[in-house]
Amino acid sequence: MKRQTRLPGIAASRPCFLLATAALIGMTASLAAGGADSARAEGGIIVGLVTKTDVNPYFVKLRQAANAEAKAKGVTLIARAGKFDGDNEGQVSAMEALISAGAKGILVTPSNSSGVLNIVKQARQKGIIVIALDTATEPADAVDATFATDNFQAGVQQGQYARAALAGRSPKLAMLDGTPGGTVDTFRHNGFLKGFGLQENDPAIVGKQNTNGQQDKGQTGLENLLSAHPDINVVYTINEPAAEGAYAAIKSAGKTKSIVLTSIDGGCLGVKYVGSGRIAATVMQFPKKMAAQGVDAVIEYAKTGKKPTGFVDTGSYIITAKPLSGVTSKDIDFGTKNCWG
Repeated sequence: MKRQTRLPGIAASRPCFLLATAALIGMTASLAAGGADSARAEGGIIVGLVTKTDVNPYFVKLRQAANAEAKAKGVTLIARAGKFDGDNEGQVSAMEALISAGAKGILVTPSNSSGVLNIVKQARQKGIIVIALDTATEPADAVDATFATDNFQAGVQQGQYARAALAGRSPKLAMLDGTPGGTVDTFRHNGFLKGFGLQENDPAIVGKQNTNGQQDKGQTGLENLLSAHPDINVVYTINEPAAEGAYAAIKSAGKTKSIVLTSIDGGCLGVKYVGSGRIAATVMQFPKKMAAQGVDAVIEYAKTGKKPTGFVDTGSYIITAKPLSGVTSKDIDFGTKNCWG
């Protein structure tokens, strides 16, 4: 497991007992061993998890993996999520509720990398370990540690493959980004441009759209871009749901043979799409590893007081059915065996 002291490219919430308690009562909890009240009464360990949404397949798998690890280790997991990608206030409220519930540690995938800083500080002041999963805070040392894909490097791999797949054609690049304000969005975007060999605002970038990582917004975004720039020949997508939407737009425009579509995620459906040719390549990441390591770190802290520090890269690989010279990749068989979802 590779450790880094910082993430690549990295340079108020009020206490409210009644609000937190109401939120806790109404929360959709994922319990690994009994209820939160019984866990507190019996001196059990409560691990909190707050994801960006509870519908994106990536975060569904991350939650399931955290639940499985908690169950295996005999601790309680309480899982909450924002209502949508970008719901910073919802995540803050969820963390307030987890503090009131007596969580020993909170794992969080922040929608806005600076939007949760105050509540993170409050949690840590109360002796609660806070670990960012998947998405770093900004600054990165606002939390105790971050377990995540090196998203900048994942973007670099994606960009390298996309450029090689053009086979010498002059690029006309469309970029389907995620949610502004998140480090994942920034790192993947910037990493892709570095791997592709472009600077921001290069004329080869014909347009950009924010998709919030959603299929419908990916489709609409690329439909709009193709309408304005029918010569687009390569598309960057922040994740596989956005790529699925982009493919629908590409297919509708009759351009499946002329546009190189790439993504990042490594879900089983995404790997299937790579195998069928809908997506040229995807960069696989490992949410199950992030979640399990996060739960284990909270348990270790609860038992011994030992905390993880810095950035822990959980790895990434390009998955493609069409390997290209000069680009390191894994095949569909590897992708199928290691995919999530």
